[in-house]
Amino acid sequence: MAKVLIMASDGFEQSELFVPLEKLRKAGHDVEIAAPEVGEIKAWDKKDWGKSVTADKAISAVDAASYDVLVLPGGVINPDNLRTDKTAIGLIRSFAEAGKPVAAICHAPWLLAEAGLAQGRRLTSYDSIRTDMKNAGADVVDEKVVVDRGIITSRNPDDLDAFVGAIEEALA
Repeated sequence: MAKVLIMASDGFEQSELFVPLEKLRKAGHDVEIAAPEVGEIKAWDKKDWGKSVTADKAISAVDAASYDVLVLPGGVINPDNLRTDKTAIGLIRSFAEAGKPVAAICHAPWLLAEAGLAQGRRLTSYDSIRTDMKNAGADVVDEKVVVDRGIITSRNPDDLDAFVGAIEEALA
């Protein structure tokens, strides 16, 4: 089975981390979570703080070569924090340069733009950041899931089944 890394910080959209985590583990994959520091990170759940999850690794301690796919949950706070973290952006680039799938949902495509991976790619995102994605050079569409040259994107929590399905296909 595959080795999956989910990268997040405080403020990740609760369902966008927990649904892939649970479904990919249930499918037999080894899933780890990386955050700016080892320890608890807290979800945002619709209108307030939600559940916490333990980050197994600090982003700075992660080697992309040890994993098969990178999953980036959204939420507004989480990707906004991570897009100013040079180590996190470097890790995203490392996965892409190694030809490993990078999956981003909701507001997480902001991280793809910051890493220079939106340019020239067909992708989707949460509707409020689509102009940002167009400005980053992406061909933005309104679809449940889009896969373009190793980059998997989805719009919002309603698309989680399609998003996780695309991750599973990329790992097959």
